[in-house]
Amino acid sequence: MATVSVSIGSNIDRDHHVRTCLDALAASFGELAISRVFESEPVGFEDGRNFYNLVVVFECGWPVGELQAWCKRLEFANGRRKDSPKFSPRTLDIDLLTVGELTGMHDGVELPRDEILHHAFVLQPMAELLPKARHPLTGDTYADLWAAFDATDQILWPVAFRWSGKLISRA
Repeated sequence: MATVSVSIGSNIDRDHHVRTCLDALAASFGELAISRVFESEPVGFEDGRNFYNLVVVFECGWPVGELQAWCKRLEFANGRRKDSPKFSPRTLDIDLLTVGELTGMHDGVELPRDEILHHAFVLQPMAELLPKARHPLTGDTYADLWAAFDATDQILWPVAFRWSGKLISRA
C-alpha cells in the first residue's frame, strides 16, 4: 500500500462535482484525509469562473496506471470531455500528485506532479494536510515549501464546504 495524494479542481457546478469526487474516492479507497477547500481564480485562463481546489490523501495498492485510468474515468463520468482545450472550464479535474515516494515516469505518469512546486492551489492544501511529509524530489517538507513560496500572483482563500453531513472546510 502506498500513500497517494490527488488534487481535485472544479469550476463548473463546483459543490456537486467536488462532493461526487469525494464520494467516489471514499467508495473506492476508504478513509480519506481531506484538505480545506480553496477558491481561486483560474491560472492560465483568459476568462473563466473561479475554481474550487483541494487535496485528498488515501492509501492504495493499485499500480499508477490503474489509478490514473480511474481518475480519468471519473472525470469523464462527470462531464469532462477528451477534446476540451487545456485551459477551459471543467466539471472535474483529478490529478495524481504523489504515489508513495515514486519519482520519474510510471505508466505514463510523471511523479511527483510538477504542479506541487508551481501552483498555490496545490501546494497550500498539501502543506496544510501533510506539513511534515517530504517532497520526493526536493526532500523539503511541504510546510517549508509553502513558507518559501511566492504566492503574490496566485491568490486563494478557504471556503466553507460540507461533505457527508460534515463541515470539512471553514471559510
